[in-house]
Amino acid sequence: MKLKFPSNFLWGGALAANQCEGAWNEDGKGLSVQDVQAFKPKVDQKNLKENTAVTLEGLKAAAAETDTTYYPKRHGIDFYHRYEEDLDLFKEMGFKILRVSIQWTRLYPTGHEAEPNLKGVEFYHRLFTAMKARGIEPMVTLHHYEMPLSLAFSGNGWVSRDVIGLFMKFCETCFREYGKYVKYWMGFNEIDSCGRHPFTSAGIIPELSTEGVDKACYQALHHQFVASALAAKMLHEMVPGALMGCMLTKLTCYPYTCEPMDALATQKRNLENLSYTDVLVFGEYPKLILRDLEKRDINIKMEEGDLKLIKENTVDYVSFSYYMSMTESVSPDAPRTPGNTVLGVKNPYLKSSEWGWQTDPVGLRFSLIEMYDRYKKPLFVVENGLGARDRVEEDGSIHDDYRIEYFRNHFVEMAKAIDDGVELLGYTSWGPIDIISASGNQMSKRYGFIYVDQDDYGKGTLARSRKDSFYWYKKVIETNGEEM
Repeated sequence: MKLKFPSNFLWGGALAANQCEGAWNEDGKGLSVQDVQAFKPKVDQKNLKENTAVTLEGLKAAAAETDTTYYPKRHGIDFYHRYEEDLDLFKEMGFKILRVSIQWTRLYPTGHEAEPNLKGVEFYHRLFTAMKARGIEPMVTLHHYEMPLSLAFSGNGWVSRDVIGLFMKFCETCFREYGKYVKYWMGFNEIDSCGRHPFTSAGIIPELSTEGVDKACYQALHHQFVASALAAKMLHEMVPGALMGCMLTKLTCYPYTCEPMDALATQKRNLENLSYTDVLVFGEYPKLILRDLEKRDINIKMEEGDLKLIKENTVDYVSFSYYMSMTESVSPDAPRTPGNTVLGVKNPYLKSSEWGWQTDPVGLRFSLIEMYDRYKKPLFVVENGLGARDRVEEDGSIHDDYRIEYFRNHFVEMAKAIDDGVELLGYTSWGPIDIISASGNQMSKRYGFIYVDQDDYGKGTLARSRKDSFYWYKKVIETNGEEM
């Protein structure tokens, strides 16, 4: 088939402020939950717990530390000072759109301030103005694992209902200040992730979770669902024509065998994964999920009007991250391998990265069809990419054919899904420039089309250079996917 993408298809890339900006203590910024996430040189890749021990003692010690060596997200890649240089490179590639996030702690350092930090407000004005000047559409995530650390200490993060009001103050500032630049918004990055990493997703600290972490996670999620609905309502009122989306970690799973119990276990895993988006798209909790919570004696505290609010303020489009797929089996002997913050049974038909993530381009097409058929709303792939160790040759070139192959194969499957009838608005690769890894807090796991001269300990010149994939993606965008 001849590959064909819509003429208005939005090609671009995606970043998270906490992984790229740096400047963790400049211009009034406060500490976020990411600023206390440590890089550990020897990380067990099969241990998917958060890399820093989430204890009050450990977090307070990390908060008091001023050295950024083992806290890489504090320095990032210095995007805060170098964003214009990076935007020039994105423009050179032909980006139509760039997904970024706004750090809550730049605008409200502790979350409790009555008025926003003006230097933080001004930074994002400069960023969005620079993007628009280069013809790049901003796409903004409001909550990308970046809540104020002080809110984790004071109320166990999103477990406290008070956080909803504090977050809405932040949203109101964002819509008022930046609504003139931004059409595409998202509430929570990978809203399904709370159970996998409660601290970074929702500021949950086990010691403060007196009823157990599981119950704390579902209570926090409910508050995030309410906040999502309130944010959608506020955006539609304040910025007519703007769109609010939701964002899911798409963890596509197949049965390991055709044994019926494997199929049943797979069905349960997939239904659980999609249930979070179900709430934001359909405006109600799935009955099967409510029954599961009942059996587990998890009672979510709701206020009168919560469910009505969620029902009346659903999202305009559905976005998701997709990196890999997995399989599921009831057999205790089935070989398991890491994925995107999850463990799954290894698929013998797929290749794996150094980090154990299994590459499955067809799974992206499967996911697009599954989600469009389920939700009947426009879709947006907002994260997809390959983490790898890149080698710089003596002449400075970086030959990353493996990355080109990864993207090419996924783009082909995207085109097939579009041909099948899926309404796909656009695609933003993760991440278009090397940044600090989300889970490992390391630099050596690189995703970018642009190489950044920095190692895991923050050493390097921070010079940017183009990889082979840079020129390849540029051609893809120039030809709207016809030449790959």
